Amino acid sequence: MRIWGYWATLGWAFLALVAGQFAALAALLWIRLSDVSSLLSTPFDGAMVTLFIMIANPVTMAVIALAVWLKRGGQVEYLALMWPPKRDVRIGLVWLVGLIALGDALLYFSGYPLVTPFQLQSYTTAAAEGWLPALLIGAVIAAPAGEEIMFRGFLFRGWVRSDRAAWPAIVVISVLWAALHVQYDWTGILQIFVIGLFLGWMRWRSGSTLLTLLLHGLFNVEGTLETVLQVRFFS
Repeated sequence: MRIWGYWATLGWAFLALVAGQFAALAALLWIRLSDVSSLLSTPFDGAMVTLFIMIANPVTMAVIALAVWLKRGGQVEYLALMWPPKRDVRIGLVWLVGLIALGDALLYFSGYPLVTPFQLQSYTTAAAEGWLPALLIGAVIAAPAGEEIMFRGFLFRGWVRSDRAAWPAIVVISVLWAALHVQYDWTGILQIFVIGLFLGWMRWRSGSTLLTLLLHGLFNVEGTLETVLQVRFFS
């Protein structure tokens, strides 16, 4: 398999990210051109968050697919889009439950909220505007797909070329992935970094980005359920 080099991999990933973010931002500004002040005052509006996710991630994935195509590589093989072994699925699910439970316990006993302002505002405004189903699809499917193809698919393929390189690459990829989530405070970013280490380990162990996509989606499902419980029973 022909693989992009370390710096070329980073360059393509950066291009894909910028293209997706720019396309989504341009679309939002065009849609809300007459009401830019409202867009700036409510950056976590559910409809706008949904549109951003639904536009940015497909564009990002398209650029990554172009990079793979230019190397004349198969998309499935290059991005590891194959089914994982059942044993790794079971291990991943057990570890995911344990990490979520541990993270929530640490937040609760440290006095930090389990649900962030970003989650609360995007959920409540999406529900009020009739965008809740679309937001859920974006959070559980579109966002994990775009991010996993980018980080545990493309970057992992370009940077993990030996067992010795695996953990340094997993750490760096997890840092980059966590830094992308600027909508959270430091506790949220730290939790995402830890989950990133876990997802990187599962990608290395199973050889499957589909597994990390599944686990990522389930992680977002859990966060969504906590938000629903917060809004409906603890507000």
